[in-house]
Amino acid sequence: MPISGKTRLIAHIGYPTESFKAPMIYNPWFEQQGIDAVVVPMGVKADDYRDTLQVLRRFTNLHGALITMPHKVVTLDLVDEATPTARIAGACNAILLRPDGSLLGDQFDGAGFVRGVERKGFALAGRRVLVSGCGGVGSAIAASLAAAGVADMALFDFNTAACEALAGRLRAHYPALTVSTGSNDPAGFELVVNATPLGMKDGDPLPFDVDRIAPGTFVGEVVMKQAYTPLLQAAMAKGCPVQLGTDMLFEMIPAYLEFFGFGSATPEQLRAVAQIQY
Repeated sequence: MPISGKTRLIAHIGYPTESFKAPMIYNPWFEQQGIDAVVVPMGVKADDYRDTLQVLRRFTNLHGALITMPHKVVTLDLVDEATPTARIAGACNAILLRPDGSLLGDQFDGAGFVRGVERKGFALAGRRVLVSGCGGVGSAIAASLAAAGVADMALFDFNTAACEALAGRLRAHYPALTVSTGSNDPAGFELVVNATPLGMKDGDPLPFDVDRIAPGTFVGEVVMKQAYTPLLQAAMAKGCPVQLGTDMLFEMIPAYLEFFGFGSATPEQLRAVAQIQY
């Protein structure tokens, strides 16, 4: 469909934008379904984000926004209302501009990650998990893993304040969950999650000591620069099942579509029309 003056704009805001995959999924889907909307990547550095969002909300053809690194945590303080899921996660990755001009924030990263893991046959109840990275995406994944019934969760982040704050929110909402912080050692865990940016740049170190990951451990990734990141390649070489970063994206987009009022879709339907490039 051609972009016209009636087209609804969904801003995809983050920095850097080179690894963005969502436009290559949403826009083919919109075209197939006859939905007059378009997802447009917008590179915004952290220092400019607050002012930029206040300008964007004045656009009369803005429908909402997809929010990604590094803006998810600060977005929680910039919206007029946030869902309970976003509050527990401590971050927003979706904004809806409502008819009265107010911004509603929600969070789907965690739900997308959990749905993807469970779809692969990995039951989460009672498991021991390690989440490395306690920013917006890591916080959301941790919150959804807790809601799915994991028994023991270790959190790690070089930003110890963010790590401890997330641990506190988890303990408050899930008192039966055992939460520990301070170690990035993957030994002994049944699921390990890279929720850091490590892997987005060539030459990045691995987020975990892969030698300490036991064969059979489920390894999840959020980085989408390539399908199989160096972490996933190393994990598969050890016989570990894995989840790609784009798997999480395909699982969460149906929830996004409902949030934006554009109906719904299955991950299979989205994959059939997606035009992802690396």
